[in-house]
This record gives sequence, structure tokens and C-alpha cells, in this order.
Amino acid sequence: MTRTPLLLALGLVPILATSACNAADPAANGGAQAATPAATPADQRPFTATEISRFDQPWAMTFLPDGSLLVTEKRGKLQHLDLASGQKHEITGVPKVAYGGQGGFGDIILHPDFARNHVIYLSYAEEGTLDTRGAAVARATLALDASGAGQLKDLKVIWRQSPKVSGEGHYGHRLAFGPDGKLWISSSERQKFDPAQDMGSNLGKIIRLNDDGSLPADNPFASQGGVAAQVWSLGHRNILGMAFDANGKLWAHEMGPAGGDELNLIVRGANYGYPIVSNGDHYDGRPIPDHDTRPEFAAPKVTWTPVISPAGFVIYSGSLFPQWKGSGFIGGLSSTSLVRVAFDGDSAREAERFNMGERIREVEQGPDGALWLLEDGSKARLLKLTPKT
Repeated sequence: MTRTPLLLALGLVPILATSACNAADPAANGGAQAATPAATPADQRPFTATEISRFDQPWAMTFLPDGSLLVTEKRGKLQHLDLASGQKHEITGVPKVAYGGQGGFGDIILHPDFARNHVIYLSYAEEGTLDTRGAAVARATLALDASGAGQLKDLKVIWRQSPKVSGEGHYGHRLAFGPDGKLWISSSERQKFDPAQDMGSNLGKIIRLNDDGSLPADNPFASQGGVAAQVWSLGHRNILGMAFDANGKLWAHEMGPAGGDELNLIVRGANYGYPIVSNGDHYDGRPIPDHDTRPEFAAPKVTWTPVISPAGFVIYSGSLFPQWKGSGFIGGLSSTSLVRVAFDGDSAREAERFNMGERIREVEQGPDGALWLLEDGSKARLLKLTPKT
């Protein structure tokens, strides 16, 4: 993936001392949309939502080549669901997770050559010393037996947030493989604000690694060494969705503070400005300067105020919904919605919003082109979306 570097004198960027983060001016800046479409009511949705199964606090899912499904549950379980039979089996060998708040088991994805090597990647919150925590990413081999049960073998941690800090929020730890064969990780700022601008920390950054966890020589800050060599972009708050479009561009959404949820086009070496700028404000009412006041920072392509609380993200490439090919789909937590985003080159806008009536944690595309959703919380439904007939 080739990008034009955004040249930044990082050592000259002022670091603002900030505390808690509230209601923002709904004016949209930096190329953000000006209006939000009204949510489409359930009886007018162009799809049927069918309940397939239920899970306890699911966080992420990924399809295996045989069409079955792996689902992570926040408390620390990895479930294997046979969609043909409806049978669910727990996979053993999962690492211990630091469950609590927003922490626990996170994302799960397959190695690009999974059909041959059976390697998977998983993220989770990990305990540290003195009541600290941080996200970790591990790779392992998935060994399934004939019944659909199985275990993880040869598990190895290949990346950790640094430093581990107190608190139980803003881990991020979304995973994706790019068309370049590299592993991409969202590392949120753990509600600590300033680390997002500190190149001595990998918090508040998007990370790019080789598939074994080693450092690519062409990362934008490779010459700085240390954790800076992992970094592709910085100045992020809480990224809970990343997806590559058909042209190899990486898009990522992140939760704003009070107002100002963002969808960003991720550019090599770019600084997205948090906590120096945001289209939201602090939770105690103090304003944060908007993106258009500091043009040296990359501005979001879409912002949302009121927020949608985005979680999960897929850019649709199937044929079951041909009218949506190339659209992005984002789950909404506080907005209890499925949000469709339309792209036009380097621009984006919210095109539709579907009221789902429940918090949506995860969105995935199935092998047949159906859209799959995981609701949030206990007894959360796994929903399959197919066109209405």
C-alpha cells in the first residue's frame, strides 16, 4: 500500500494536558457530512434479519473456509459455531484475559494463508503489574477435531501495548490483514489522552507489523526505533473498526469524546490530531479545538454528532446485495443501528441508517454475501441479513 507521507515535526507538536472528554457543536468540519439520514424503520428495511444463535458478550467473529464461524466472547471464551447444525463448541488454549470494563477477549482474524497453515490472530486485554492492563495480540494454530471442538496450539504473543496503564477502557485492538500482507492493529489511547501524540508510546496509534510480529523496514517511523518503528499513523482516540477498500485504502472509525465520532482515511505517517483537536468536546464541557483550526492534522472524512458509538466495520464486496457493493457497514452501539457509508474516491458520507433496536457490536460479511451482525451484551443475538423477497 503506497501513500504520500505527511511530513510532521513531531517534536514540535504541542502536547495538551487534558482530562475527561462533552457535547459538541454539531457543525461538521474537515470534509465531514452536514446531515444525518433518518434511520430506516424495521418494516422498511431492504433485508430480513434472522436470528442464528446467541452468545454471552460477543466481541468479534470471523468465518472459516468451511463456512463455520469463530466468535470471541469478552469474558475469555472462543466459540466455534457450525452454521449447518447449529452446534457450538468452545475452543481451548485461549490466553487468560483481563476482563472488566471494556477489557476482555477482543478481535480474531485468519492469516491470509490460513487454508494451508491454520494460523489465527487474536487480541485481548492482558493484566500487568500494580493494577495495570494493556492490549496484547497473539498468533496460534487452530486445531479442530471432527466434532467441531478444538484447541489453540503454539500460542505466541507478538505485540503488546506499551506502556500498560491503569483503567479498563479504550483498548481498541482491532486486527486486519492488508493487501500488502501486513498485520494492522488499532491501539487506542486507553483514556490517557496525551500518549496519542507521544512516539515513545504505541497508544493512540495504528500499528503495522509483519505477520510474525517483526517490524517492516518501510514503516514511516522505522528510523526512530523502539515502539515508534511499529507506528503507521498517530493521534487516534478509540478505534473499534478497520477495513480495506477494493483499492487497498485503509479506513478506520473511532469513537470521539462527547460528540465527534470519526471515519478516517488512514494515510502513511499522518497525525489525526487527538487530543489536540477533535470535532467533539471534553465530557466536563470544556471545548476541544475543531480539526479545521489545525490544518496540519489529518481531518476525518465523516464525523457524527450526536455520536453513533461505532463498533465493527466491513466494506462490502459481495453480490447478494449488489446495490451495496463497495459500501461500508458500521455497527452502532449507542445508536442501536447499522450505518451504511458510501465512498467516492477519498471522500465518504453516511448514506443510510437502519434502526436495529439493539446495540450492534460487530459486522461481518459471510461467504455467500450475507451481512452478519453480533449484538452487544449477554444473550446477544447473531443475526444474518439477507435481501427481502
